[in-house]
Amino acid sequence: MAEARIKVTLVKSLIGRLESHKACARGLGLRRMHQTVEVIDTPENRGMINKISYLLKSEG
Repeated sequence: MAEARIKVTLVKSLIGRLESHKACARGLGLRRMHQTVEVIDTPENRGMINKISYLLKSEG
């Protein structure tokens, strides 16, 4: 069975954000605004998405 995936898009800039929030975005594979990546639905990725949810649009 295929693992569940979540689509995540960075919709706000990382300029001036906390270093830990920038690190979460990088950990999810997001480098620039309006970039969309698909990440595996794991508790670790969910935690990073929740931490920077104000910067993201997620679906799935």
